[in-house]
Amino acid sequence: MSTTGGSNPEYVIARVRARRSALFGDEEYRKLVRMGPAEIARFMEESEYETEVNALGSRFSGVDLIEYALNQNLAKQFNDILDWADGRLYDLIARYLRKFDAWNVKTIIRGIYSGATREEVESDLIRAGEFDDRLFSRLLDAGEMEEVVSILSGTIFGDGLAAAYEEYEEVGVLVPLENAVDRAFYEQLLEGLVVGEEAKQYREFLEAEIDFRNARNALRIARSGADLDPVDYFIEGGTLFRASELASLATSPDELVSKIRDSRYGDRLSTALSDLEEADSLIGFERALDAALLEYADTLGYVFPLSVTPIVSYILAKEREVDNIRAIARGREAGLDPDAIEEELVTI
Repeated sequence: MSTTGGSNPEYVIARVRARRSALFGDEEYRKLVRMGPAEIARFMEESEYETEVNALGSRFSGVDLIEYALNQNLAKQFNDILDWADGRLYDLIARYLRKFDAWNVKTIIRGIYSGATREEVESDLIRAGEFDDRLFSRLLDAGEMEEVVSILSGTIFGDGLAAAYEEYEEVGVLVPLENAVDRAFYEQLLEGLVVGEEAKQYREFLEAEIDFRNARNALRIARSGADLDPVDYFIEGGTLFRASELASLATSPDELVSKIRDSRYGDRLSTALSDLEEADSLIGFERALDAALLEYADTLGYVFPLSVTPIVSYILAKEREVDNIRAIARGREAGLDPDAIEEELVTI
């Protein structure tokens, strides 16, 4: 990666690789799936989550403690990366971390849609984007979907959500609103991105993420039962799909996997594509897509070790760790069998 704009990739990547080596692996997960929530919290206290578990332990316990500690640690890890980065590198990472603003918006509208409590929604927020505490407070206090749309009018999501709100009221499902959030995120992510040496692999990764997002969205729409056309929710910026072919691919997962296997991703995705072929449910298919994207980011990072992709790969891997620990804690609280929980985890 070039050093234009005062970037410092060597330093940041070295720090990120040290953090990557501390992520939980298969051995840790095998232990966790056989623990109760209190034991999981104690296990986390002896790991990279020590600071957060200790700070929150007097106010929360069980799964609540685990979830708040996970989200606080996630935000800290990514804010540390921004503190380390300079110049052009900082800009590329900051753009990508706005994905957590998108995540938080979708978490809030899902909470309103499902009637979740303020506390339930807040426990799932990840404060690693650009939203501040004041905006979070206003969004959490909102009681109606229209109020959320109004509050977000001054953000990158405002115009898209306002346009999608009428359709949401007509169809009664969240697809129009969630798609508007995703589109706004990817539009700002790609806007003005100069594809020089320092951003070539970053752009390639973003195209893959958009391709996989389009595949996920098409499958969800096909199985939602709503009268929606996947073409209307196509996100521009990928390279694998045309909008016109998504509707037919969404009803044929085998053809969708074949399309991915025959693409530029095929040579770099082995285990992940086999998992996609074997997935027997939408949830399983989406987990396999997550694993495929992580594997693709990893391979780009190995091939281009001084690009921004090793940093993006770590961000994805850290997200997956948090998602896995959360799934284990919730599964154990619900009394699920350890083997069943282990099958739900996203690992590569």
